[in-house]
Amino acid sequence: MLRKIQFVLLIFLGICLLSFSPSVNAQVMTVEWIYSDECRNLDRLPSYFWTTEGWAILYDAKRPKAERKFEKFDPTNGKKETLFDVSKALQSLAENLTPSELPEVLPWPESFSRDGRWALFNFADDLYVLDIQKTNFLRITHSSEIDSCAQFSPDGMKVAYVRKNDLYVYDVQKRQEIRLTFDGSQNILNGRLSWVYWEEIFDHSDFAYWWSNDSRAIAVLQTDESELPRIYHSDFQPQTPRVIVQKYPKAGQVNPKVRLGIIELEQPVMKWIKLDPATYEYLVRVNWLPDDSQCIVQTMNRAQTKLDVYVVDRQTQQARLILEETDPAWVRVHNDLVFIQQGKEFIWASERDGYNHLYRYTINGRLLNQVTSGNWSLRSSGSGSYWISDVICGIDPANQWVYFTAQEKSAIERHLYRVKWDGTHFQRISEDAGNHRIDFSPDMKFYFDRYSSHSHPPQLNLHKNDGEQLYVISQSDTAFLNNLHLQYFTYFTIPARDGYHIQAALLTPENYNPLQKYPVILDIYGGPAAPSVVDQWDRDIYFHNLLLQKGYLVFSINNRSASGESKLLERTTLKKLWSDVELNDLLDAVAWLKVQSFVDSTRLGIWGWSGGGMHTLLAMTRSDAFKAGIAVAPVSDWLFYDTFYTEFAMKTPAENPEGYEHTSLVKRAANLHGRLLLVHGTYDDNVHIQNTWTFANELIANNIKFDMMIYPMRKHGIEDKAARIHLYDKMIEFWQNYL
Repeated sequence: MLRKIQFVLLIFLGICLLSFSPSVNAQVMTVEWIYSDECRNLDRLPSYFWTTEGWAILYDAKRPKAERKFEKFDPTNGKKETLFDVSKALQSLAENLTPSELPEVLPWPESFSRDGRWALFNFADDLYVLDIQKTNFLRITHSSEIDSCAQFSPDGMKVAYVRKNDLYVYDVQKRQEIRLTFDGSQNILNGRLSWVYWEEIFDHSDFAYWWSNDSRAIAVLQTDESELPRIYHSDFQPQTPRVIVQKYPKAGQVNPKVRLGIIELEQPVMKWIKLDPATYEYLVRVNWLPDDSQCIVQTMNRAQTKLDVYVVDRQTQQARLILEETDPAWVRVHNDLVFIQQGKEFIWASERDGYNHLYRYTINGRLLNQVTSGNWSLRSSGSGSYWISDVICGIDPANQWVYFTAQEKSAIERHLYRVKWDGTHFQRISEDAGNHRIDFSPDMKFYFDRYSSHSHPPQLNLHKNDGEQLYVISQSDTAFLNNLHLQYFTYFTIPARDGYHIQAALLTPENYNPLQKYPVILDIYGGPAAPSVVDQWDRDIYFHNLLLQKGYLVFSINNRSASGESKLLERTTLKKLWSDVELNDLLDAVAWLKVQSFVDSTRLGIWGWSGGGMHTLLAMTRSDAFKAGIAVAPVSDWLFYDTFYTEFAMKTPAENPEGYEHTSLVKRAANLHGRLLLVHGTYDDNVHIQNTWTFANELIANNIKFDMMIYPMRKHGIEDKAARIHLYDKMIEFWQNYL
């Protein structure tokens, strides 16, 4: 089998050599150019918003600033027209802002009202509503405090927001502000989330309140952080540096306490739902039923092995358990709950059979039928967190269709499908190989498809609900991209020691010489359900091509637990996350790589960010396969990471002391093989720099030489342009010095 793969790959690479020749006109690739506006705009698509009126709003930020405008798009004929006069809107805004506060161009807003009549903006920490028809701004807050977490009510007539951890509502018609909660403090949060909820449970959304559909009530999550441990981030300025305090629960420590209340706006008094806090650790989702008489509340135990679904009565606040979802490893939090039959039934996602599928229930929790089935999984195609499922794209009640994305066709593709609620008439809608990110119009007649593949840059298409493509709304600058002579990954599989087929990708240069031996850099992440090898456009392709120009090949794999193929594979990491299972697949892939005739097996590098940084430390402390590696913002010991993410697989340190001992890379630092570059931001509020400091201290104790790059007051993403350019230039320098 190995010889066959080698032969096929060599034939492919030989064809590449014959088919391409260097272009003297090709763009000279540099890190500075990769982070330029010119490069950013090559594959940038417009922002869009579907209105309940059946049309969409488009905004293309890659246009020159003076030409940017908001457009009304009619899906029935593909026509666009200017929605309002941007210069007039800015004139209205200038009446409330100083020249230094006034934006140069009007940006995409925080949100729109559902009917597209109003747009909500935040300028200078105050909130403004734009009346789109009148092209006039209304300032709705005048506070010295920061107003955040703002969103329209469903009817568009009110805006809710949080100030100093209390929830407020502004009535746009009455020009009146109403305060809904009064006990907000440094420890009590009303309507916004504690860090661990923001990061791990609600997908980087800070909204902890939910409007009823009739816009007359709000369900509010209250969080008590008083018992949480404090983390201290020291700045480098001013003369006596400021210290930022973060409340962050680490594995085994106390979590924030949460409870849910309902506030009726006509009589704004908090009424707490009658749910015993002793029965849950986390409150993870809230959904109003279509008629607003009840809401669905989901809670989870600390071990994350049981998720309870309750129906809560709006008037009495009584909670009734209707569904218990369990898993021997962990239950995945998801957004895949939708109501059908006027709220008498719902469709629900579950991994109970080892794959992510849909099930149909009555509102009382009686299972009617399994909607999808098979040895494949429904998977999100969007840009949200990989550990949160978000696969249902919409419901067509008239024809009883549910639309969703899945990897049924291929483990590395994401396609749009539909099936009847009773599980019949299953069909794939999208055709082109790659990734289809879907957004349906509220009436379910049309959808936008942000389509891309590994070699096809993003384009925005409009389709009918049966899949027929109507219009190409926007596409990337393919002419310029072609002039870059970018090389694209070849996808294939590598057999693991037990026969599992590891998805792999290899990138070779335009002037590839099959008789030459190349150093190889392995780009890895590796977390459960977090594949690195996916057939979609990835902006890392520019940096990867820069590495090709420097003389390296680029390689990547999906270890089995990262593939997203099934929950069965993910469960193999239970109580030993980022450890034996991930390492064995990695080393099997590396073994294949080393015997390839075009690979210099003595010059293999590995690098990754966050979990990928942990993977790098794992590989370099438990094998001698790599000559050099770069770990950016790595977790070095699960004791240093947050409760929710760590404990879903590792459980608590008290429950799994052997697992924490076995997976600790700090305890393995003395076994480091190869040259290591450690990278971290000092204000990383996700993976604290404690991880890098502790690992580095062990290297020093064992007199092991290594390199380190620290970025002052940068967070986990080290996101600002200057720091990113510096980091990627440093990475290239490191590879050239040590690989």
